[in-house]
Parts: sequence; structure tokens; C-alpha cells
Amino acid sequence: MANVTLVSGFLLTGFSNVQKLQILYGVLFLLIYLAALMSNLLIITLTTLDIKLQTPMYFFLKNLSFLDVFLVSVPIPKFIVNNLTHNNSISILGCAFQLLLMTSFSAGEIFLLTAMSYDRYVAICCPLHYEVVMNTGVCVLMASVSWAIGGLFGTVYTAGTFSMPFCGSSVIPQFFCDVPSLLRISCSETLMVIYASIGVGACLSISCFICIVISYIYIFSTVLKIPTTKGQSKAFSTCLPHLIVFTVFIITAYFVYLKPPSNSPSVIDRLLSVIYTVMPPVSNPVIYSLRNDDMKRALIRLLQNTYGQEAYFI
Repeated sequence: MANVTLVSGFLLTGFSNVQKLQILYGVLFLLIYLAALMSNLLIITLTTLDIKLQTPMYFFLKNLSFLDVFLVSVPIPKFIVNNLTHNNSISILGCAFQLLLMTSFSAGEIFLLTAMSYDRYVAICCPLHYEVVMNTGVCVLMASVSWAIGGLFGTVYTAGTFSMPFCGSSVIPQFFCDVPSLLRISCSETLMVIYASIGVGACLSISCFICIVISYIYIFSTVLKIPTTKGQSKAFSTCLPHLIVFTVFIITAYFVYLKPPSNSPSVIDRLLSVIYTVMPPVSNPVIYSLRNDDMKRALIRLLQNTYGQEAYFI
């Protein structure tokens, strides 16, 4: 092999080299990050403290909010600091941890969304058996398996990626460490481990997608049999947002982790990366919970208990 210079760190290009624009992006993403953090922490607080929200659906929503908080907290704070300090460097260890955590939380979210689709299937198609099937033990088991498989996949994926040396350019044309960029600067001639990890990840994602599609085929066929339009509307309002969120998340994750390596990603690639990292943590609270009447009433009860009855009129 010819002499090569091994990479000891990476440079994240971000969105712009102009300092004024970097400050603008830093402030913008700081506001987005705070919005995502506060909305998800609010959901976690409500679903933990309010006794009327101690149901399987809100248990899974609380776990989803935890995953969203962790997922958005991995790349965005680093991106904010890089823009405000005009320093885009990241160490190999920092890049490895970023990849480990992002893949773990992303995989965990996919499995948790699959568990949520099963929860909706049992609630709508088998309502008389719902409390028996979706008991506390089953819910905890499903959530624990989602977290565990996500962590396992992230560990294997990251170990495969960083088991090979990097040489040549140290520039990663993204605002976080992504696998396609790391593969592009890899010195290794055999990438069997990482490609095997990608294959396993693709199979698991497709399996989850198939499970969700099958669940919703049964759900929609049951909903269409409901005699009242109001009942159909209520059922669709709880299921369609879940299907939309999962579809957007899985498509953007595919482009982030499975697209071929590129020396200069297009605007679309960077937009999809932003959607993948920022949109789920920001949109999930709005889609799932903050527009939900139960959540609104729980928020009012929390304000009343905290500030007194006058909080109702705020």
C-alpha cells in the first residue's frame, strides 16, 4: 500500500463558511433546539405526573419523547457551538460517540414507533382485550427491547465503521458525522463489517415498516366499519399522524445512512439531514400530544396544581 496520511480528526463543513451566516445558523438552531427540548420535556412531565395519562399510549409517547430529546441533543449542540465559535473540528473519539448515539437512538425510535403501531392495532381492532394484552409488563418489555436493540445496533454499526483507518481528506461535508462521508475517506479495501451492519439495519427497518403497514391495513379496515363519521375521524386522527411521522423518519434515515458516498452532498442531501435530526423531535410533540385534548387537560391540571385555580384563565 502506498504511503498515506492517517486522519487524526475531522472537520464538519456545516452550511456556510461566512461567519455572519454561521452566527445566524447557530442562533436559529439554538431556538429550534430549545423548542424541541421544552416541548418534549413538557410531555415527559405531564405523562409522568398526571394519573389520567398512565396508559400504554402515553407510556410509549413518553419513551418517544426521551428518544427525541437524546437524538436532537447529540448533533445540534455541537453544531451550535461550532457556528458560534467558528471552529468546525471534531475529534475521532467525538465523531465515534456522535455516530454511536445517533444510530442507537434512531434505531430505538424505529422500533418504538413499531411498538406504538401495535398498540394502536390492539386498541382499535381488539378493544375488549386491550387492557389484558397491553398490560404494564408487556409495555415495559416492548419499550426495553426497543432501547436495547437500538443500543446494540448502534454499537455494532459504530464498531464496524471505526474499526478501519481513515486517510486522505479529513473533511466531512455534513454538520454531523455520517457513515457515507466516513466510508469515503476510509483506507480499508474491505468494508464487509460495515456493509453487513448496513444490510442488517436495512432488513430490520424494512421488517418494522412491513409490521406497521400490516397493522394499519387491519386498523383502517376496522375503522371503515365504524358507523359514525365522528368515530372514524377520531380513529384516523390518532393513526394517520403516526404513519406520517414514521414514513418521513424512515425515508430521511435511509438517505442519511444508506446513500452512496459523495464528495459534495447536494442541497437536498443536507436538507434531508436537517429533517432527519430536527423534524422528529420538533414535530412529534405537536403531532402526537400537544394537540391532544387529554394532554391539554393534563396541562391545565398541572398549572392549577402549581399556580392555583387562576391558572385556568391564563
